[in-house]
Amino acid sequence: MKFLLRKIASLLLSLFLVSLLTFLFMHAIPGVSFVEENAVPEEVAKALHNYYGLDQSLFLQYIHFLKQLLHFNLGPSLHFQGHFVHEIISESFPVSFCLGLEAMAFALPIGILLGFFSGLSRYRWKDRLFTSITALAISIPGFVLATLLQYLAFRWDFLPVARWGTFAHSLLPAFSLAAMPAAFMARLIRAGVREVWEQDFILTAKAKGLSLPRILFRHVLPNACIPFLAYLGPLFVAIFTGSFAIEKIFGIPGLGQWFVMSIINRDYTMILGLALFYSALLLCINFIIDLFYLWIDPRMRRKLPNA
Repeated sequence: MKFLLRKIASLLLSLFLVSLLTFLFMHAIPGVSFVEENAVPEEVAKALHNYYGLDQSLFLQYIHFLKQLLHFNLGPSLHFQGHFVHEIISESFPVSFCLGLEAMAFALPIGILLGFFSGLSRYRWKDRLFTSITALAISIPGFVLATLLQYLAFRWDFLPVARWGTFAHSLLPAFSLAAMPAAFMARLIRAGVREVWEQDFILTAKAKGLSLPRILFRHVLPNACIPFLAYLGPLFVAIFTGSFAIEKIFGIPGLGQWFVMSIINRDYTMILGLALFYSALLLCINFIIDLFYLWIDPRMRRKLPNA
């Protein structure tokens, strides 16, 4: 229970610091979205500043933001007038989440299986083949792979090349998002399998006469997966919030585009809302992964009372 309370307190403190620092950094940038682009008269600019509360002190603006946040209201967008930040997130995030979920469904089994069998095939032709494949997948940027897949799909007319609608529309962008994470996970699993295979407890398991499948799936794979769990948190968030380049190439109305447009337009409320949403998602997923650590690694549970 103490562990959970500490984790929750740490999560809330981290979110507070993210919101405070992002708020201060954004207001340190000169210019405002609706003033710089439209060059409105001074009277109109003052009215807009008063309407959005930008004429108040930074302290009062931040307190007002925190009050709105308690009601899950991230405020209105300064650039896209008439739209609220939480509405934009609620409309676009499900698209990126579905695309990311499909990409993870590709990346996780491919990365784990590829790395597992590569680690067992040490110094064999299979290991060299797997290493070459993962190196190629890591070196090719996602937008390059997306463009190539889009060209092949258009040339051979076997899948839709753009837009968002049916399951077929999601296959190409999901595979484009999954290729690099799958290759990176395969490398982490491969290194983990090789390290675990040489541990003393594996020799003990062999000496006890345990079957090879039991040794591999009961002892080797769970311990080999521990190092790559730390990579899963940022990976999940990056995929679930969408890739701007992938979504732009395939014309997908996801959350990735708003990250870039909010910065280009100096949309303070949008930047702050998206940064807070991204951080909350990252911290929550890392919290779940920490719990999974406790479940998969008995050594972590033994250290818990002394923490």
